[in-house]
Amino acid sequence: MEPALVWAIIAAAILLPLIWWIATYNRFVRLRHTLRESWADIDVELKRRYELIPNLVETVKGFARHERESLERVVQLRNQAMHNHGPAVSQGRDEDALQQGLRSLFAVAEGYPELKSDANFRQLQEELALTEDRIAAARRFFNGNVRDLRNLRESFPSSIVGNVMGIEEPTFFELDDRNERIVPRVRT
Repeated sequence: MEPALVWAIIAAAILLPLIWWIATYNRFVRLRHTLRESWADIDVELKRRYELIPNLVETVKGFARHERESLERVVQLRNQAMHNHGPAVSQGRDEDALQQGLRSLFAVAEGYPELKSDANFRQLQEELALTEDRIAAARRFFNGNVRDLRNLRESFPSSIVGNVMGIEEPTFFELDDRNERIVPRVRT
């Protein structure tokens, strides 16, 4: 065998795994950044929801003065969810509780026909429904990125690179209760 061919085989045996390692490493980096970006998209929509809720509560307060406990509970749940900066699982639990609180707020509104016909209340309700739709879309995008990163992290041989990089298994941003996945709406 010619020495040039031997050196070419040795170079290929060294370079091909090295190129694969670099490409896999870069793929992990891209997925981590995409995952962070998609979480930021969720965060923007959640902040929008958090800003809408006090206006909604104030509007309901004007009509339903004796429903103070329900209204205060929604504000408390909103504040708890808004200040949660933990992992997606923790945020999901707080968002579940907030969704239940919003359901109770809309249940209160059902008892006040004049509130349901109030233009400000209807506008806030529509904005909240649109925001919930955007949160759902952002959550699907985030969860798709979590899936891709998990697949890469758990697949062999890329799992070797993931372990060396210290890539932790990301968690999905899910709602616990199937009924909670439905956007709260009030019929007018």
